[in-house]
Amino acid sequence: MTYQVLARKWRPRNFSQLVGQEHVSQSLIHALQHDRLHHAYLFTGTRGVGKTTVARILAKAINCENPVDFNPCGKCRVCQDFEQGRFMDLIEVDAASRTKVEDTRDLLDNAQYAPNQGRYKVYLIDEVHMLSGHSFNALLKTLEEPPPHVKFLLATTDPHKIPVTVLSRCLQFNLKRLLPEQIDGQMKYILGQEGIAFEENAIRLLARSADGSMRDGLSLLDQAIAYGGGAVRYEDVAAMLGIVAQQPVDDILRALADQDGKALLRTVADVAELTPDFGEILQQIIRVLHRVALSQQIQELVDQEFDPQLIADLTNRLLPEDVQLFYQIGLIGQQDLDLAPDPRSGFEMVLLRMLTFKPKQAAVTPTAPPNELTDRTNPVEPQKPAVSSGEARTPAKSVSIVAEEQSVSAAVEQPSPTLEQRRVRDDNWSDMIVAMKIRGMTRELANNCVFQGVDDKECRLLIDPAHKHLLGGRSEEKLQKSLQDYFGKAVKLRITTQQSDNETPALRRQRERDERQQAAVDAINADDNVKALQEQFGARVLSGTIEPIDE
Repeated sequence: MTYQVLARKWRPRNFSQLVGQEHVSQSLIHALQHDRLHHAYLFTGTRGVGKTTVARILAKAINCENPVDFNPCGKCRVCQDFEQGRFMDLIEVDAASRTKVEDTRDLLDNAQYAPNQGRYKVYLIDEVHMLSGHSFNALLKTLEEPPPHVKFLLATTDPHKIPVTVLSRCLQFNLKRLLPEQIDGQMKYILGQEGIAFEENAIRLLARSADGSMRDGLSLLDQAIAYGGGAVRYEDVAAMLGIVAQQPVDDILRALADQDGKALLRTVADVAELTPDFGEILQQIIRVLHRVALSQQIQELVDQEFDPQLIADLTNRLLPEDVQLFYQIGLIGQQDLDLAPDPRSGFEMVLLRMLTFKPKQAAVTPTAPPNELTDRTNPVEPQKPAVSSGEARTPAKSVSIVAEEQSVSAAVEQPSPTLEQRRVRDDNWSDMIVAMKIRGMTRELANNCVFQGVDDKECRLLIDPAHKHLLGGRSEEKLQKSLQDYFGKAVKLRITTQQSDNETPALRRQRERDERQQAAVDAINADDNVKALQEQFGARVLSGTIEPIDE
């Protein structure tokens, strides 16, 4: 008996069996339904997502004698010949092995002849990006104006290598990477049909290891069935993939939450005896941290991939900012593993960085006694404020609370300045612009105006006619609103287009910038070393390369 691998046995035979590519199947079914078939299709995507499968289903659908809901029926003579590889009007070519221009010309010589069995003669060219430049040129004319009985179906993993002249003549569909959940569901369905026992967490592990490719996932599933002797168990899959069990990962994360460096290194030493892939362990840690971050934001989120007790425990014990820090250090640490003297030391340094860079937090509680006013990782001695004998019976307050009360009382005692007081000290229009904290085009408008005066009714500005294009629109409205907030009055903004002898903030900044630039140039020209280079070697100073140093 000849065994057929799962990836071939369970290959989709119609559009309804495709997994995760509904955007492609729906478009093709609608094209068949309305008889709007393009003469050339290009299917792109990573390996194992169904490019060639979709092309074969489409080739079968357009030639099927009795389509069912525009899907190939699978029972007619054409469908049977397709399944058995005897359909003469399907010319399937692997471009990786036929890259020469002579091969392409020989292939297209028969395009002018009518099909033998079906309605269309279909040219399915896989990995089309491997064709040479001359081969693309030979294909181009036929691809642009093919005979009415010819359809071209092209598939590639690298569309960027295809000439734009070919791309422009094709209807392009990009097939998406499959989600682990989609691969997981298809694996369970296949195992149910095959009558093979499995464990849920083993299937999740295989689906994640497939990295978005259904074909890779089914190949791993085949391997897991053989490794497990006809069953798919988590321990077997983890051993087959060289993945450390989840328990050491949980212990590492709990040691991080406890800030226990000894327990952390002890767990790493235990794991090292199994000669694991430390990069994979770090990825497992990163995945758990990602799940913890999600749980901290969406507490009702349900995920069966990880132990819910572990996720709940870490969600409560780790601060959100610590989770983000650990996640970022883990991501960057993956790049450093290959540079470390050995993987274990590199992995340990990543974990030690998580411990070292975690912010020390001294939680000060006003009601706590002084001897309990300590942080878990960095004890902080509280400062005891000096009190007089008359104040000895008054309960002590937190320093931060006292400071806050003082600032609030000071703010209450000091009345807001009147408009006249503001007018006296707001002669500097530049300072007023900074104080109003305006941005964008509103700030640009203000910087090109001259402050003329303000009273209880209006604020008057002058703008040079060269900048009158800044007037109008929302910029003027926002500036008026900012001035009203600044002065505390419903003043109206009036901007007059008129030249002024006074300097605008924009002109002042430009003048100061020019002065700093000229001072920098003068300093370079006066430098003794520069003069020596000019005299001995004929060097010259390029003014455009000099920039002032902003202190």
